Amino acid sequence: MPDWADPVAHYMLHQGLSATLRIAAYAVVGSTVIGVLLGTLLTIRFRPLQALIRLYVEVWRGLPILVTIFLVYFALPTAPVIHHRFGAIAGAAIGLILWGSAQVAEATRGAVQSIPTEQHEAAAALGFGWIGRHKSVILPQALRRLLPPLVSLLANIIQNTTIASLIGVTELLATGQRSIERLQLTPPGDSHAFAIYAALLAAFFCISFPLTRLAIYLERRLVSL
Repeated sequence: MPDWADPVAHYMLHQGLSATLRIAAYAVVGSTVIGVLLGTLLTIRFRPLQALIRLYVEVWRGLPILVTIFLVYFALPTAPVIHHRFGAIAGAAIGLILWGSAQVAEATRGAVQSIPTEQHEAAAALGFGWIGRHKSVILPQALRRLLPPLVSLLANIIQNTTIASLIGVTELLATGQRSIERLQLTPPGDSHAFAIYAALLAAFFCISFPLTRLAIYLERRLVSL
């Protein structure tokens, strides 16, 4: 094994992979919590609330993720009153949360509205209010239908963490690029770019492929039920 392999692999796995998984974890949890809440509220027949949530969803779904991350990291500190700059990892995670929560909100709305009206009426007849009805009857059924798109979203978020390198996050792709640059400057000047990018490809594939297969499995299970 070449001399460069061990230190480069160690750096990539312990620095880049750690940052990638941290951003992905923050983004997935934030997107799920905010998205499920907004998607459920979107089913309430109160037009001002629906319009406000719909604006949120359409704005963050419509903007490219890169633009959203740049807005959070570069533009937000210059806004009146705020004057706060998030760290690179926090800025990337917030940008992905805004995008991801909009996706989850729309999926949640569809899942909740797909529950038959009879389920709502039966829960109301048992004395459940709106909150109790959704908490105990509607959401448990809707979340089962929401699982496949949530798993796919997790895979998309992990893949999109590579964008975070543009605001200085040393995630998996960035560590690979820096390793190539460092090796070019050290004798004999061989960057081993192919080997490093192949390792990056393998790492993302090993993370994403099981998730995409899990999403397909869950979707088939849902159809068969």
